[in-house]
Amino acid sequence: MHYRKLGRFGVRVSEVAVGGWLTHGRSIQDETTGQIVRRALELGINFFDTADVYNAGEAEKSLAKALEGVRRDDVFIATKCYFPMSDKPNDRGLSKKHIFESVHNSLRRLKTDYVDLHQFHRFDPEVQLDESVRAIDELIKQGKVLYWGVSEWPAHEISRVAAVARAMNANPPVSNQPSYSMLNRRVEDGVLDATRAEGMGNVVFSPLAQGVLSGKYLPGQPPPAGTRGADDKSNMFMGGVLRDEVLTRVQELKAFAENELGVSVAAFALAWCLRRPEVSSVIIGATKPEQVDANAQAAGLAFGDDVWAKADSILGFAKSNA
Repeated sequence: MHYRKLGRFGVRVSEVAVGGWLTHGRSIQDETTGQIVRRALELGINFFDTADVYNAGEAEKSLAKALEGVRRDDVFIATKCYFPMSDKPNDRGLSKKHIFESVHNSLRRLKTDYVDLHQFHRFDPEVQLDESVRAIDELIKQGKVLYWGVSEWPAHEISRVAAVARAMNANPPVSNQPSYSMLNRRVEDGVLDATRAEGMGNVVFSPLAQGVLSGKYLPGQPPPAGTRGADDKSNMFMGGVLRDEVLTRVQELKAFAENELGVSVAAFALAWCLRRPEVSSVIIGATKPEQVDANAQAAGLAFGDDVWAKADSILGFAKSNA
């Protein structure tokens, strides 16, 4: 495994991380989660990402069970808050009350004294930034949170919240968690620039475009049984990437990666994200330990500009500016 700093900050996280958005506490049993986490640790993965809202807190509980007996110092645990946890008016958003209560509830579910990274899951237009920054800064001073970041925030709000933290002499945001993949490049238009300017790292989710870049979905055929694409509760965001035109290009990319480069298309797609110095880690989902083995092969992979240009051509993108 290879490790990178989280932006300009000293902590080092594995280039490949394990997340539990649609799996932990929902689509796989706790025993399987434990097998996945143990295999990840064996491979040197130290970064585990979750959120309070994932499966209504069950994902955090499942991760806690999987980490029982693991030395706390050896793992980097990230969670989040923002989305409603109930129908109560204050059980959502980025008010001081909700941040404070969310962190304490996450600590209870995760069975830990602190979280390494706490992230504001979305921008909250109804709360002033200084209130949110002050709340997380106090939790850091109490030792309940080590670092904080944001997720899926627009570039101008990333810049603004960093400026607010500076003005308050508060702990600054260290990371952003955006969706980023070979099929979804929107953060290259401003967000990566904003995080680079603030010294923040990016921990990317859906780097395989929700599994499409694994090559398992074929044009003209229904999604295989048991996959996310076949699950109506999990595939609500997959419409744009399950089109035959996209799947045909992914199959061409798969042939290029396997036949000319000798790597799986999944590892190649993860390495594509990691080619950007602004990216600290890519977060993968897994339903079995073998998927962790396959995806971990992306760590340390590097290719020349000609390879990336060929991949862009196959997928129908202009040559990357990276």
